[in-house]
Amino acid sequence: MPLTRAQAYTEAGVNIDAGNSLVSRIKSIVSQTHIHGVLSDIGGFGGLFKPDMSGMAEPVLVASTDGVGTKLKLAFAFDKHDTVGIDLVAMSANDILVQGARPLLFLDYFATGKLDVDKTTQVIAGIAEGCKQAGCALLGGETAEMPDMYADGEYDLAGFCVGMADNAKIVDGSGIRVGDVLIGLASSGIHSNGYSLVRKILDKSGLGPDDTMPGSDRTVKDVLLEPTYIYSDVVRNLMRDLPVKGMVHITGGGFYDNIPRVLPNSVTADIKFASWDVQPVFHWLREEGGLTWPEMLQIFNCGIGYVFIVPSEVAEEAMGRLEAMHKGAWVIGTIGRRQDKDEEQVKILF
Repeated sequence: MPLTRAQAYTEAGVNIDAGNSLVSRIKSIVSQTHIHGVLSDIGGFGGLFKPDMSGMAEPVLVASTDGVGTKLKLAFAFDKHDTVGIDLVAMSANDILVQGARPLLFLDYFATGKLDVDKTTQVIAGIAEGCKQAGCALLGGETAEMPDMYADGEYDLAGFCVGMADNAKIVDGSGIRVGDVLIGLASSGIHSNGYSLVRKILDKSGLGPDDTMPGSDRTVKDVLLEPTYIYSDVVRNLMRDLPVKGMVHITGGGFYDNIPRVLPNSVTADIKFASWDVQPVFHWLREEGGLTWPEMLQIFNCGIGYVFIVPSEVAEEAMGRLEAMHKGAWVIGTIGRRQDKDEEQVKILF
C-alpha cells in the first residue's frame, strides 16, 4: 500500500501534524501583539503591514537581525524556554532604538530537529511577550523541522526587527560634543552576550540550576536566564522632547567596542566605574572566572544595558524622568576631547 502524503514525510522525520498543531496554538498568542497597521494573520506567505507615516516628513525604514547565541545552551540544560524569546526580540529591537527608530514589526525563525509543540509554544510566547514590550507586532515567522540538523531537544532562533524613523530625527552621534553627559540605564542582568564564557565559568563553579546564585536570593537558573531588558518605553519618553545626541546598546564587546560606534573621532567617553550599581552576578563571574574589571567590561554589560548621551544642561531633567519611570539610571561619565587618533575612545576610571 502506498504511503499517504503525511506518512511519507513523517517517516522522513518531519511531523506535519505537529506543525499544524503549533500554528493553531500560537495564533491567539501572536494576535495579542497586533498593533495598528497589521493587515494579515499568521499562515500566509508573507505578513502585511501598513505603517502610519503621519507626522514624518521623510520616513526611513531601520532594520536589524540577531539571535540569542549560546544562552540557548542554558535554556536546553535547565529545560526553561519561556524567556529566550524575549531575548530574541530585545537583541534586534534595542539595536534599532539606538538610531531613534520606533519598532513596527518582528519576524522570527525557529529551527529544530524534531518539533516539540509544547516547548516551541513556550518559546514563541516569549517572542510575543518581547514584541509587546518593544511595542511592535509579531507579524510572522518560520518554524523549520529539520531531522539530523540539531541535537535532540535543541533548537536555534533568529529574529528580524523593522522600525521607522523620521530622517531628520535619526540619532547617529554626529552632534556629540565635549561636555555632553553619558547616562547609563540598568541592565536586567547578563542580557544575551558572553554566554560561552558564562557556561565555562558555571561548569567550573559546580553550581546547579536550582542552587542559590552567590550574592542573590534567586536560583542560578533564574539569574542566568533573566531576559534582556527592552528599552522602548524609556527611549520614547526621553526622545519625545529632549535632545538625545547618541544612544548605545551595550551588547557583545561591552563598553569598549560599543560606545565608540556612536562617537565622532574627535571625542572620548570618560567613564567613572564606581558611578553605577554592578549586580552580584557580575561580581560572581569576575571572581569565579579570575577576570579583571577591564576584561569584564570588554565582554559583559556589567550592569549598564543602554546609554544615552545628552547635553549637560538636560541631564538633570533626563535623570528626573528616568526616576519617575522607576528605571535604574546613573550619570556615568562625560564626553572629553580626544588628543590624537591613537588615543582610546573609551576611558574608564577605576
